[in-house]
Amino acid sequence: MSHDFDRDYWEQHWHERPDAVSVSATDAAPSSAPNPYISRGTAGLSAGMALDAGCGTGAEAVWLAEHGWTVTGADISASALAQAAVRAEAASVTRNVTWVEADLTTWEPPVQFDLVTTNYAHPTIPQLDFYARIGTWVAPGGTLLIVGHLHGSTTTANGHHPPEEATVTAAVITDRLDPATWHIESAEELDRTVNAPGHGTVALRDVVVRATRLG
Repeated sequence: MSHDFDRDYWEQHWHERPDAVSVSATDAAPSSAPNPYISRGTAGLSAGMALDAGCGTGAEAVWLAEHGWTVTGADISASALAQAAVRAEAASVTRNVTWVEADLTTWEPPVQFDLVTTNYAHPTIPQLDFYARIGTWVAPGGTLLIVGHLHGSTTTANGHHPPEEATVTAAVITDRLDPATWHIESAEELDRTVNAPGHGTVALRDVVVRATRLG
């Protein structure tokens, strides 16, 4: 099923379904845990200014703030950001996170960032155009970390089917990143499982790309 992924879509999505996904692991994981790629993708980086583009309810943004980053979490949904603010307060990182309600297809940040990450964000514009757009917000020497639904995925973390237009492969992402501008650090297609309330254990197929913007 095709979606517009506009403000009304996401506002309804987050208003009706508060984030409540637990990551499956050997040890019990906290509810609404950040995806595992945010820690892997930032390993070895010095904490600086970060943007979580399409931050949803803030799991990754809060994780970054807990690990020393000064974070801007931007999302089109006020309902998602309200949940994100509660999450940040519970983690005692409100001073390290700024929440911005914005349509990322038109919004222009006032600065560039040492890290720009996006995690399963679905915009109104084509997925690859969105990745190219947020890439311009990375400062020279900074990192772009993309986490998305792999093309051919059958489920999302809430047990739904990701629309085809919101799925990608590692190859199509890296092909879009100009080698004169970007150094590809890693490009992976990975499988994992999550516990989705009401859906049991679901298998996810993810694509994760990390690239460094050249000076």
